[in-house]
Amino acid sequence: MEYLHSLLKFALNMGASDIHVKPGAHATIRVSGELHPVQEVTPSAEQVAEMVKHMIPRHLEARLDREKEVDFSYFAEGLGRFRINVFHQRGQLCIALRYVKAQIPSFAELHLPDQLAKIAGAARGIVLVTGTTGCGKSSSLAAMLEHINQTEKCHVITLEDPIEYIFEDKMSVIEQREIGLDTLSFERALAHVMRQDPDVIMIGEMRDSQSFMAALAASDTGHLVFSTLHTTTAYQAIGRILDFFPAQERDQIRRQISNNLQAVICQRLVPALSGSVVPAVEIMVNTPTVRKLIEDNRLDKLHAAIETGTEDGMQTFNQSLFKLVKAKMISEENALAQATNPDALRMNLKGIFLDESRRILSSA
Repeated sequence: MEYLHSLLKFALNMGASDIHVKPGAHATIRVSGELHPVQEVTPSAEQVAEMVKHMIPRHLEARLDREKEVDFSYFAEGLGRFRINVFHQRGQLCIALRYVKAQIPSFAELHLPDQLAKIAGAARGIVLVTGTTGCGKSSSLAAMLEHINQTEKCHVITLEDPIEYIFEDKMSVIEQREIGLDTLSFERALAHVMRQDPDVIMIGEMRDSQSFMAALAASDTGHLVFSTLHTTTAYQAIGRILDFFPAQERDQIRRQISNNLQAVICQRLVPALSGSVVPAVEIMVNTPTVRKLIEDNRLDKLHAAIETGTEDGMQTFNQSLFKLVKAKMISEENALAQATNPDALRMNLKGIFLDESRRILSSA
């Protein structure tokens, strides 16, 4: 697998986060958010198939044949670990690889707010890390778990598909279970996890009503549960969860969310002036105000509660972007491109701040 090894080595030397390989085309790498072709030989369909055969775990070969796509992790000697997705297009195998850094990043290295350490230290409840694909959810989640590992004596169990970061026990004991390798499915693992004496549970992705009900059951009994979800803002997470359930069950689920939610952290990666990327982070903490709005189904007011909740550690995307611009980490142009409300952020950058959110809450 000389081509594979040389490609991975070149990508890492260039600081690439992702690598894309398909037959009959130059491999492509993503560096600081931009795609660049690799000017080497173009692999044939047979070569790509050989690469897949070399990397894929034996127990996933039948699934690839059956389902036409599969996720797994791959360790390249001397290079590190990669998260792999193999899929078909035009009847041919293609590969998407993401480099997973060997060292689990700290909050400071990821440029994450200090509030995340406080959230990670919660005694119980559900913590959701949300955002679009590729926004750094897995890294932030790993940083929070590593913070627990370094500061608390906990039994942590993770359910992942696939395992991305490898943890070493420090103050905590951490057991990582990979779907397909260590357990047959998320459903099966979730059915048994409470019998394994966990203090902290990490569910790689909140996929359906069953996974969320398992998280609720765990938090109800005093456990801290972490998971990820695909939403573009923190407050949208509540509606996204409710969509898992039939309409007649949503009132009850919403009340359970209000009692068990700890926080929602949503991220967007923004090009930095340094040439890399930094996360803009929206944080919603389940304060009494947020809890009441969720209970009363006034989800449209949650954004206002976040904007006025800075003393409780909350912030909107606009507030996060404003801080990044003032810290000279990102440009105003890139901040406006990522803003939830560009017009409001443009006014803020000019020194104009309206108190609209307090008026919205006072009239709620």
